[in-house]
Amino acid sequence: MQFVFRKTEAEIFYGGLREKQFKRYFDEAARIAGIKGGNTGQIFLQLLERRLDNVVYRLGLQRRRRQARQLVRHGHFLVNGRKVDIPSYQVDPGDIIEVREKSRNSPLFKENLENIDPRAIPNWLELDKDNFRGKVLEIPQEIELEIPVNVQLIIEFLLNVIKGTNPQTEVKNLCLFRVC
Repeated sequence: MQFVFRKTEAEIFYGGLREKQFKRYFDEAARIAGIKGGNTGQIFLQLLERRLDNVVYRLGLQRRRRQARQLVRHGHFLVNGRKVDIPSYQVDPGDIIEVREKSRNSPLFKENLENIDPRAIPNWLELDKDNFRGKVLEIPQEIELEIPVNVQLIIEFLLNVIKGTNPQTEVKNLCLFRVC
């Protein structure tokens, strides 16, 4: 029962991702783990962390992931000089994420950058406040989440969904934040 609640927490934490999107990220993580080896849970979190909307949030360009997702959708950001309006776009090491020139005068961006605590930016990212840009230095290894999420429970849930035995039907009322 606990894994449905944890999965829902993680969905909300990453800006309202749907179960189908979570399953797609899990499938990709399992594929990568099968090819390169590694921990499926860690790769799963890396894929979620490398989403453009999450990187915009982690850099402090926006205060909330949902807000970052909306502004990415509206085309306010460039990745390596090209406009990207897909929140799920996967950034790679060396990518430069910046606010578009015509969006830089927005009080929203200026205020967020003025109030950012440099210690809040993860070590796999680098922020250049003066130029409204950030750089992805590496793939995140040690992911520190702001809420405690047991990734193993999420993996178990997704494995059950893949097998067709969806435990969600037994605990529909357990999801506190939205209808599952």
